[in-house]
Amino acid sequence: MEAALRALADDSRRTMLEALAEGPATAGELAALLPIARPGVSRHLRVLREAGLVEVRQEAQRRIYSLRPEPLAEVNDWLTHYLASWDQRLDALHTEIARGKRERRSTG
Repeated sequence: MEAALRALADDSRRTMLEALAEGPATAGELAALLPIARPGVSRHLRVLREAGLVEVRQEAQRRIYSLRPEPLAEVNDWLTHYLASWDQRLDALHTEIARGKRERRSTG
């Protein structure tokens, strides 16, 4: 999961993943989405591949990249734990705010 989180930390790689969520794409199609040179795109794709977030298959002269959802599901599961905790805290804060407003109305 650490490799996936490191890969997700970069905006260019997130852009590629968002595009791949729509369906498979070639390296050239992914490169067209980014304002960086082709060697940089290749490095980003290598990081995504090594993190297990994408897979690649060769079709003649083209490399077709596809999203692998399993590592993202693992990250989602990990984050869900923290989101639940924050939801509880925000609910408690909302309750305290509502209680404070009621008390001000009753004393004012």
